Amino acid sequence: MKNIYKLSFLMLFSLAAFYSCQEDDQEFGEVAAPTNLTLDATVLNTSEEFPNGDGSGLVSFTANAEGAISYEYFYGDNTSELVPSGDIEYGFKKTGVHEYVVTVVARGTGGASTSTSTKVTVFSAFEDPETENFLTGETSKTWYIAAALPAHIGVGPSITATPDYYAAAPFEKESEGCFYDDEIKFSENGGTISFVQDNMGATFFNVDFLSVGGGGGSEDQCLGFDTSGTKTVNLSSAGSNLSEDETTGTQIIISDGGFMSYYIGTNIYEILEISEEYMHVRAIPASNSELAWYLKFTTDPTGGGSGNNFETEFPGDSPEEAFWSQEFNNSSLDTDFWNYEIGNGDNGWGNGEAQYYTNQNTEVSDGTLKINAIAESINGFNYSSSRITTQDKFQFQYGRVEVRAKLPSAAGTWPAIWMLGENFDEVDWPATGEIDIMEHVGNNLGEVLGTLHFPGNSGGNGVSQGTTVENVATEFHKYTMEWTEDHIVFLVDDEVYHEFTDMAGTPFVDHEFFLILNVAMGGTLGGTIDPAYTQDTMEIDYVRVYK
Repeated sequence: MKNIYKLSFLMLFSLAAFYSCQEDDQEFGEVAAPTNLTLDATVLNTSEEFPNGDGSGLVSFTANAEGAISYEYFYGDNTSELVPSGDIEYGFKKTGVHEYVVTVVARGTGGASTSTSTKVTVFSAFEDPETENFLTGETSKTWYIAAALPAHIGVGPSITATPDYYAAAPFEKESEGCFYDDEIKFSENGGTISFVQDNMGATFFNVDFLSVGGGGGSEDQCLGFDTSGTKTVNLSSAGSNLSEDETTGTQIIISDGGFMSYYIGTNIYEILEISEEYMHVRAIPASNSELAWYLKFTTDPTGGGSGNNFETEFPGDSPEEAFWSQEFNNSSLDTDFWNYEIGNGDNGWGNGEAQYYTNQNTEVSDGTLKINAIAESINGFNYSSSRITTQDKFQFQYGRVEVRAKLPSAAGTWPAIWMLGENFDEVDWPATGEIDIMEHVGNNLGEVLGTLHFPGNSGGNGVSQGTTVENVATEFHKYTMEWTEDHIVFLVDDEVYHEFTDMAGTPFVDHEFFLILNVAMGGTLGGTIDPAYTQDTMEIDYVRVYK
C-alpha cells in the first residue's frame, strides 16, 4: 500500500510542577513502594525551524524510580500503556490545541505504587483517514487472523520489517485450539474508534507472559482470559525506524491493555500494510525491545484462503483457459518457444555446477517432457543434462505459472523451475531479478524451495521459504507461482507456503520474465554427488501460464 501522507504536528510543550503520591496494597507479599520517582519529557526532532517538533507528534517520556518493577503511563486521552523500562515515545493525535495530564505509575512489590504527573500542551493535526477507513470500514469491520497465509504470525529483529527468526506456515497453529478463533472489531462513531475482541473464552499467550493468564510452562499456550468490554483506539504516528516503503507510518494504540489476538504484553501495533481486506502489523513488546512480532489479519472468516487463491483472476487449471501452455503431446520439444542453452557457463553457471548442458538430454514422449541428467564424459565434464528457456520467444509480466512435475531424487541432483527478467542480457544478474518457482536437491529429499533473488537479496541472501512434499520423486505435484504487482505467492498442490509483499523497488514490477527448466548437478546448492550416480530425470506433465 502506498504510504499515507500525514499532516504535521506543531508541538507546544510545557511542563507543570508535578506531584507524587503513594498507594500501598497490603494484601499480597512484602510491600515496597518505589521511591524517588522522576518523569522527564522531551519533544523529538526539534530544529530551529520547528522548535517544538518536526510534525511527527512524538514526545519521549522517561520515568525512573528506585525499586520499580514496571511503569504504566496514562496519557490523558483515554489510552494507557505498560512500560517495564519506563522509557517510551508517544504521539498525541487529537486535532487542535489540547492540554493533557500525563501520569506514570511506578509499581513495586506487594502491589505498592508511586505516581507522578505532568501537564503537556499539544497542538496536533495528525490525520490518516485512509487507514482509519480501511480499519473500520467507515462504520464497523471485523478482522480475523489470516491463518491461510504464510507468516500470519512471526518474529524477527526490531530493526527490520521482516520476521527473519520465525514465520508460521499456513494453519500451523491450528492444533493450539484457540488462536484462529478470535474476532476483533474496529468501529468508528463520531470520530472515535472503538475496539472489541471476542476470544471465544481463550487467548493464545506468548510463553513469556503465561503468568498473566494464570498459566505456566515453557511453550506458548491457550489460557482462559477475559477480553470483553469496549476499548478506545487512537491512531498516531508510529515514529518507526522502518523506511517509507515498509510501513504506513501509523500505529494503533488500544486503551486499557487491549491487544490483538496474540498476547505479547503490548497494546501498540504499527500498521505495515492495510487494505480493504488485509492488514499486516508488527509490535515490539516493551519487555524486549530487540524483537518485533508480526501478525496478519483478514476480513475473511476462513483465514484468507478464499481471498488469496486468485480464483477470480485465474479461473481453473485447464489448458483451454491458459494464456499460454505446453502440454508436451508431440514427439519433440517445440523450438518455436524453447531454446537450448549449451555448455557449462561461467564457473558452472556461477554456481560451480558439474554438468555440461546439451540439446540431447531432453525427451518428449507419452505426453511428458523428460530432462535427463546422465553420468557420462562429455567435453571435459562428468555429467550431461539440459537447460531450456523461453528467452526472446515467450515472456510475460504478472500471472500464474503452473508446472506439474516429478523430480529426480539422487544425491547431487538440483532440478529447478524458474524465471529471469527479459532484460537479463542488458543489466545482468541480480539486477534483472530471479523467481525460483521450484528448487529441490536430492541431498535434502522432499524439501522444495520458493525463492526470489534481486539486488540486496542475491546468492545465499535470497528471500526463500521451503515446504515438505511427500513422494516428491514418485508422484506428480503441481508447483505454482502467482505474481501480481502487489505480491508473489508460491504454492505446492494449491497450498500456499511462501508469500512476498515488499514489491516496491524490486525488478518484479519493472519488466517481463521468461521461463527456464533445468537439472543441474552438484554446485553450491546441489552439493555432493553420489559416487554411484548413473542417471536421474525431471519429468514434466505440463507448463501453463494464466494472465
